[in-house]
Amino acid sequence: MLEWIARGLRTGIVTTRYPRTAEPAPEGFRGRVEVLRTDNAAAALEQLCPTAAISVDPAARVSLDRGRCILCGLCVAAAPERFAFASDYETAARRRGSLVAGEPPPGEIAELRATLGDRSRTLERSIHIRHVDAGSDGGEEWEIQALVNPVYDVQRLGFFFTLSPRHADILLVSGGVTEPMREPLRRAWETMPEPKAVVAAGTDACSGGIAAATGATAGGVDQVLPVDVYVPGSPPSPIALLHGLLLATGLLSREAAA
Repeated sequence: MLEWIARGLRTGIVTTRYPRTAEPAPEGFRGRVEVLRTDNAAAALEQLCPTAAISVDPAARVSLDRGRCILCGLCVAAAPERFAFASDYETAARRRGSLVAGEPPPGEIAELRATLGDRSRTLERSIHIRHVDAGSDGGEEWEIQALVNPVYDVQRLGFFFTLSPRHADILLVSGGVTEPMREPLRRAWETMPEPKAVVAAGTDACSGGIAAATGATAGGVDQVLPVDVYVPGSPPSPIALLHGLLLATGLLSREAAA
């Protein structure tokens, strides 16, 4: 016991201050892919992506769907003048279309950052989360589990995981939703009391990911349930997941006040 006390005194507080203060990502962290240049794009750029996240329109403008991106880096390596990694944790969005890079800024970015500041205080009531693995590869589960460790300590913000959807405010779904999981996922959502929100955690949950073209999954959670917040990434970091959960609490607050 004394050894653990001494170690704690030497180490100090390791818990992140996010979202009260920004959490800097380490150098080289693959948070998301940015489109540096959109014009005069060759159609061959589409072939760089294994998940069809890159598209080139008839006007030769390139865009990248972060909801499909698995952060493999093939596009960055092949065309560094057009694509680059950004070390950014706050990648969640309330609208699926907001995950498309290369389009005009959706206008909600400033709103999201403003409302996020309002949620930096301890929540007025506890928010319970029901996590459902609807067919993920396990990567998202490691990051979700990390939310309860001493570094991220999601409970300090009033978030608690529950095994019962009857007690849940947020349904946190990972995976592209396999056929056997369609009905259990739908039943879990229907069992939850109002107000409630659905958070799609990871690229597979956002779009089906690399398995979308195989027909093995539904192609994303929004093909089965109405999704309120999308958190892209393969897998998303714990801070990205926390960002998405904080956005979802804003939705719950507005619905409760309505």
